[in-house]
Amino acid sequence: MKLVGLQAKIRRKKKWDHRPSDNNVADNILNREFTAAHPNEKWVTDITELKYGEGQKAYLSAVLDLYDNSIVSYEIGHRNDNELVFKTIKRALATATLEDEKLLIHSDRGFQYTSNGFKKIVKKKHLTHSMSRVGKCIDNGCMESFWGTLKVERYYLHHYQSFKELQKDIKNYIQFYNQDRLQAKFNGLSPIEYRTKAIA
Repeated sequence: MKLVGLQAKIRRKKKWDHRPSDNNVADNILNREFTAAHPNEKWVTDITELKYGEGQKAYLSAVLDLYDNSIVSYEIGHRNDNELVFKTIKRALATATLEDEKLLIHSDRGFQYTSNGFKKIVKKKHLTHSMSRVGKCIDNGCMESFWGTLKVERYYLHHYQSFKELQKDIKNYIQFYNQDRLQAKFNGLSPIEYRTKAIA
């Protein structure tokens, strides 16, 4: 370019800082107390990475109720971003009947959960936010356990050719998990059966 008298301005690659802001980091209030006395008392949430086609990535965000281990809501997207998490939480809140006391929602310290947008949702809905300690995946053990169950019982058994195929199979599995998958913790009842029996 110099030979023909042209110059080009080199564009610097923008770096995104996903480190959590200290102002938006919450204490580990849940403290591994993975039981709840009633529905919508304690929720846990997280994101996991899935793949389809020739290594294309998809991301599954979900909210799990510690009362009966049911999946309250979930979203599958192409990007691991704030929008995916916000849609998941808003869908969960739209379908839940909350008690007078504050709902506790527990997450890790991922950038989505320490964002100002997530903080606004928590404040607007009068939620109590709890976060895992740094490097302590076990602080969100029930959510990690669900990811493991989903992957062993369904995801690892298939090679998904398309995003749509992956999306459909995850939907079918979560419906099965909530309605029909028996859990020893609930004396052989599925999450929905346990909830129905408890409130009858």
